[in-house]
Amino acid sequence: MGQEMASSGIRRAAAGAAPTPSAIAAPPRVGEQIQRLRAERRMTLDDLSRAAGVSKSMLSEIERDKANPTIAVAWRLTNALGVSLDSLFAPQKTPEAIAVAGPHEIPTLSGHDAKYQLRVWGPIELAGKFEWYELTLQAGGALVSNAHEPGTREHLTVLQGSIEIEAAGTTKRLKAADTARYVADEPHAIRNAGKGEAKALLVVIHG
Repeated sequence: MGQEMASSGIRRAAAGAAPTPSAIAAPPRVGEQIQRLRAERRMTLDDLSRAAGVSKSMLSEIERDKANPTIAVAWRLTNALGVSLDSLFAPQKTPEAIAVAGPHEIPTLSGHDAKYQLRVWGPIELAGKFEWYELTLQAGGALVSNAHEPGTREHLTVLQGSIEIEAAGTTKRLKAADTARYVADEPHAIRNAGKGEAKALLVVIHG
């Protein structure tokens, strides 16, 4: 395949018909494709790293298009994602000027035992970079998280009820309309500190 493309280019150049810059297609954003596929499958960076045998740091660099995977690494990633290698290079559709998602199209993650629900308001293509959620905590509910990537911070605004934030060895209690901003690159927790249901807007900005 590579030799055929090279030979074709040589023949065109010899004929005085060298390709113009506008005729050369932009390379596919492989990292964005991998990130989108991972998010669609609700896999974390750790999940895909383990399934594909690719280090988490390398996977993070690839998803942010700061590193290009080799064919072998790309094959391992697509195999773990359950798609063909060709799917990484498929042309993307032009986004709509205004894309509307109905309530049934918003992914919802539930931690039944932990008594929480996360509605994923952020678009899939931003997963791992910039995410925002609607967090609902039942009485006694808690969202306890492991450390995210270095430099990651979370911003939480209480919409209803009372919430307690635990991060970096410190605990703060918030009431409705309060906002907490805290480090999330070490273990942290969000707990319902009241007797009724609590709701919050949670924004995660990855490092």
